Amino acid sequence: MYSMKYGFIRTAAATPRIQVADPEYNGEQIFQMIKEGADRKAKLMVFPELCLTGYTCGDLFMQETLLFRAREALKKLIHNTASMDVLVFAGTPWQWGGKLYNVAAVFSRGRLLGVVPKRHIPNYGEFYEARYFTPGSEKTVMVPWEGEQVPMGANLLFCCSTLPGLVAACEICEDVWVPCPPSISHALAGATV
Repeated sequence: MYSMKYGFIRTAAATPRIQVADPEYNGEQIFQMIKEGADRKAKLMVFPELCLTGYTCGDLFMQETLLFRAREALKKLIHNTASMDVLVFAGTPWQWGGKLYNVAAVFSRGRLLGVVPKRHIPNYGEFYEARYFTPGSEKTVMVPWEGEQVPMGANLLFCCSTLPGLVAACEICEDVWVPCPPSISHALAGATV
């Protein structure tokens, strides 16, 4: 159960040491940090963009092997954190509908709660994400995950039934720097974090 004191919860921004294109290793590093955060009573943890694979995978993002391994690492991570009382946002590539997205997978207590895609894909300088990733949509769609359907969309809000004051939203990297970032819509829709 989430606990709030004076309207605050303990949050953590965590940056694991990762290895490019090694989701198994990265997943283990993320797990250790979630475990540490949970032990320190963090109730919400955020991890970097594409932390399960590394941001700099380049053309490896087009390889089914990497995408499969990232999905398996995410599945293991969700399973291994099922007993921990923490809401986690972790970056990973996500393949759906014949397209690849740069997303934050949002999970807690052994369940994938939703997938938030990056909307604004940079394509300048050393950032050439448009080569690999499709911009996410504001519209929410249901996508398959382990025999269930989970929501995917840029405007998802994550509410806590035991703590009504906690309403979390997510925006990824470049999304923050546009004139009207998703956080404006999130706040207007009731997001508190």
